[in-house]
Amino acid sequence: MIQRNILLLSLSQVLALTGTTIVIFSGPIIGTQLAPTPSLATLSNALQVVGVALFTIPASMIMHRFGRRIGFIASAGMAALGALGAAYAISHHNFALFCALMLLIGGNNAFVQQYRFAAAESVSGDQVGRAVSLVLLAGVLGGFLGPEIARRSKDLLPFGEYTGAYLVLALIYAFVILLMVFLSSVRAQNVNYVGVERPLPAIIAQPRYQVAVLAGVVAYGVMSLLMTATPISMHTIHGHTLQATAWVIQSHVIAMFLPSLVSGSLITRFGAPRIMGLGVIAMVICAALDLAGVGLINYWTALVLLGVGWNFLFVGGTVLLTESYNPPERFKAQGFNDFVVFGVQALASLSAGVLIYTAGWAAMNLMVIPVLFLVLVAIFLVARHPAHKPDVDEAPTPIVEMGDKIQPG
Repeated sequence: MIQRNILLLSLSQVLALTGTTIVIFSGPIIGTQLAPTPSLATLSNALQVVGVALFTIPASMIMHRFGRRIGFIASAGMAALGALGAAYAISHHNFALFCALMLLIGGNNAFVQQYRFAAAESVSGDQVGRAVSLVLLAGVLGGFLGPEIARRSKDLLPFGEYTGAYLVLALIYAFVILLMVFLSSVRAQNVNYVGVERPLPAIIAQPRYQVAVLAGVVAYGVMSLLMTATPISMHTIHGHTLQATAWVIQSHVIAMFLPSLVSGSLITRFGAPRIMGLGVIAMVICAALDLAGVGLINYWTALVLLGVGWNFLFVGGTVLLTESYNPPERFKAQGFNDFVVFGVQALASLSAGVLIYTAGWAAMNLMVIPVLFLVLVAIFLVARHPAHKPDVDEAPTPIVEMGDKIQPG
C-alpha cells in the first residue's frame, strides 16, 4: 500500500511537471503573439510562479480540512479548467485572460509541491529521504516530455497555435485526477499521537524549523535567480547561440532532479545537514565559475552544479522540516514553509531580468555568495542540536487518517 502511494505520487509528479514545462516552453511564444508589448511576453510564466506562492496557504488549509487526496484531485481539476480556458484565450487573442489562467495552473503547482510531504507521510521515518527523492526524481521525465508534447500538439486544433497543446494539457491533468482517486490515506507510522498541538509561532521558533525554511528559500531563490538570468547573460549579452543556451538550461534541469537517485540514500546514511552542506558548497562553486568567465564550459558546469546544489539543499531541507513538527501540526508547518519558499522564488524570478540589466551578471553572482555562507553556518549550528521528537505513546497503535482527523485504527 505504501509502495503504491509512492508510485502514484511519482507518476502524478511526472504529469504535473510535464504540464509545467509545457507552459514554460509555450508561454513566452504565446506572449510574443498576444501581448500588447514585447516586454510582457514572459508575464504568463512569471504569474505561474506567483500562483504557486499565492496558493500555498490555501492548499494546506484545504488538505487539512479535506485530506490530501481530495486536495490533489481538486487542484488537478482546477488546472484542467485553466488549461481549457487558456486554449479559449489563445483562440480569441485574449492575453489578459491567458495570463490570469496561468495563476490557476500555478495554484495547482502549490498542491503539487505537497506531493513530497504526502510521500514522506507514506513511509517510516528512516525512509523519508528516499521517498521524497523518488517523487522529485520524476521531474527528469517531465522535463523531457513537456516541450516535446507542446511542439507536437501545438497545431492539433485549427483555432490558433498551441490551442492543441493546452487541450492535451487539460487531458494530462484529468489523468492526474484518475491517479489520485487511488491514493491511500493510511500512514505508515504505527504510533498513537498524544499531547497538545502547538501554535505555529512555537513551531517557527525552533532553530531546526528555521534552518529548514532557510534552506528551501535559498535553494529556490538562488536557483531561480541565476537560472532565469542565464539565457539573458548567455545569448542576449554574451552572444552564445540559442542551441548552446538551450543545452545549458536542459542540462541544469536534469541536474536538478537526477541526483534524487542518490540524495535520499545519502541523507539516510549521513544525515540531512551534511548533504545540505554539500548542496551549498556546490552552489558556491557555481557562482565562482560564473565569476571566472563567460565561456560555454563555465555556464554549463555552473548550471549543472546549481542543479545538484538545489537538489541536495532542497531535499535535505524537506527532510529536516519533517523532523520539526508533530503529525497533527504538519499542515500549518508545511504551508508556512512553502509560502515563504515560493514567495521568495516568485520575487527572484520577477527580479532576475531587472538585476542582470542594472547590476550585471558578475554582481548577481557576487550577491549570492554571502547568503550561501550564511546558510552553511546555520546548517552547521543546527546539526549540533538533536531533532525534534514527536509526542508519541510507545504503544504501537495503528492509525488511519480521515481527512484532517487522526483516529486509532
